[in-house]
Amino acid sequence: MKKKFAVMDGNTAAAHVAYAFTEVAAIYPITPSSPMAEKVDEWSAKGRKNLFGSTVDVIQMQSEAGAAGTCHGSLQAGALTTTFTSSQGLMLMIPAMYAMGGQFLPSVMHIASRVVTSNHHSIFGDHTDFMTCRTTGYAMLMSSCPQEAMDLAAVAHLSAISGRYAFMHCFDGFRTSHEMQRIEALDYEDLRGLVDQESLQAFRRASLNPEHPTNRGNNVNPDVYFQCKEGANEKIATIPGVVQHYMDEINKLTGRDYKLFNYYGAPDAEEVIVIMCSGAETVKDTVDYLNRKGRKVGMVQVHLYRPFSIRHFVDAIPATCKKIAVLDRTKESGSVGEPLYLDVQSALQQAGRKDIVVVGGRYGLASKDTTPGQIVAVYDNLERAVATEGDEDSPHKKGLEMIFHQYQEILKKLGVTEIEAQGQPFDPEKHNAVMHIDDENLGENVVSQVFQAGFLLGDKVIRHAIVQVAN
Repeated sequence: MKKKFAVMDGNTAAAHVAYAFTEVAAIYPITPSSPMAEKVDEWSAKGRKNLFGSTVDVIQMQSEAGAAGTCHGSLQAGALTTTFTSSQGLMLMIPAMYAMGGQFLPSVMHIASRVVTSNHHSIFGDHTDFMTCRTTGYAMLMSSCPQEAMDLAAVAHLSAISGRYAFMHCFDGFRTSHEMQRIEALDYEDLRGLVDQESLQAFRRASLNPEHPTNRGNNVNPDVYFQCKEGANEKIATIPGVVQHYMDEINKLTGRDYKLFNYYGAPDAEEVIVIMCSGAETVKDTVDYLNRKGRKVGMVQVHLYRPFSIRHFVDAIPATCKKIAVLDRTKESGSVGEPLYLDVQSALQQAGRKDIVVVGGRYGLASKDTTPGQIVAVYDNLERAVATEGDEDSPHKKGLEMIFHQYQEILKKLGVTEIEAQGQPFDPEKHNAVMHIDDENLGENVVSQVFQAGFLLGDKVIRHAIVQVAN
């Protein structure tokens, strides 16, 4: 069958697939997820049919809390129900999510992830919102670009139906939700044959019906609550297999290669980055560049974050790996590490890979870019490390010097040059004077000592040199 291509953003890609599998959409607008709900509402008004031959019943509520409650009630009534949200909107849905996740309802939420307002408000993307929902019982699928938003949206809906399990499908707000790309649009007829009709009918038969009354949502005492909670482990253990099955089905349709954890890079890599969502696209380019230079590096992109499958994760890591850097796009205040970092540490411990050194780091909160000035900070620390290592013949010092010179080369390629300061006339446009001395051996207004190097990006000062000035 001929492939269909279209230019669209991540929101439209996810909405296109969500419409196919949705009978009821409970919505409330919040940036940057609103276009998904708007598209579904528009297509419903124009009479577009879903896979079941009907238009989607769109219900706009008074808040996200109401939308989540509508999802819960609609699912209990036997209708496949979807919602779309971000940030504070997702926070308002958490109470109902515990119920939907705990009752194994095939809820699907599409999340354009965004900062949750704390010390300041921001509409831009990071993983604060969906990381808050790790304990709700929802499976969590991660997409890095509009094409993945299209494909993994299908995996989320198909897996929710077949596995009788609640799913969140997450991608970065604005970075992916509003990024325009030419992508392959999945055909509804191709998706129709992938629906697990037996599981779908079982879901409908279990719906609330006045002709067949059932008792649900009871209060239970300590004698049975714990057992019921742990009994869910058997269901949870099946979900990674269900998700991989539908990834394989999408792979057959598209020729792409989706896994729970996709490895990219040198097969004998010694250094590996673990990351998820849109940051993975940048890391891929970096991996290609470094491997061309003779390094042995790689990347593991997380697609299924919950349930976290230790076996699939460890299988994705090269046997040669010695060091892993885990990059989280969130900050969990007060924790010893961020969520993905702690999961990776625990997974490697349980799998017996204690030989791998693991470090964690944060990046891109509120979609913040990494700038040349931040690279300069690494440069400074390396320079200090070299200066404090006393033994000239020390392998440690030689290693630091090599890294130091590599950073100098990287800065040059970025167009960053060091500001000339030592012995130069003081220039307030480039130098920041913090001390003055009198020295008859120096001329008037001359820089006598540099405390911290300054840098130019082209003609622009990105950091002033901190100096001492004579006379």
